[in-house]
Amino acid sequence: MNVLSSALQAVVLFLVTNIDDIIVLSLFFARGVGQRGTTAKIVVGQYLGFGGILLASLAVTFGARLFLPDDAIPYFGLIPLLLGAFAAWQVWRNGDDDDDTLADRPVSALAVAAVTFANGGDNIGVYVPVFLAVDTGALVTFCVVFLVLVAVFVLTAGFVATRTPIAEVLERWEHILFPLVLIGLGLVILVEGGAFGV
Repeated sequence: MNVLSSALQAVVLFLVTNIDDIIVLSLFFARGVGQRGTTAKIVVGQYLGFGGILLASLAVTFGARLFLPDDAIPYFGLIPLLLGAFAAWQVWRNGDDDDDTLADRPVSALAVAAVTFANGGDNIGVYVPVFLAVDTGALVTFCVVFLVLVAVFVLTAGFVATRTPIAEVLERWEHILFPLVLIGLGLVILVEGGAFGV
């Protein structure tokens, strides 16, 4: 019963802290339409990024605050902000033309991982107190459930991005939505984390 209770808590915690990932992942799927290996790159990138979040959370939980001080977490927002700014610059450089070649808009596992990890700064802040409050068995349950749900989220994002009405919107506006979402995400992480002293 304890395992079931921990698993349910893990599902709720994951959903609350990662629901915005579906939008970001859907944009990655839209960006990678027609490219070989897009799904594999997104899966690998999401697992790398979320694995980093989980490892950082566990490291802080186990007392490794020297490696990840709390004050550094908000600055992970700079990663999606810079990626978004670069994507916006490419749109500006190419004009409003969405007919750029696929080579100009590659999806890489490292880009997905970087955005996922950066977006997880708030996850670390939420996971650590929860991890500190549970026993080892519950902690293992949380980690296993989280890792299973990563795959569910990637599949959900792929499904959302391939629904015809949604896909048409994403395909038409992806080149504008992608940088806007990343820049917005970066700013939210920075502001909510108090990076500007607010």
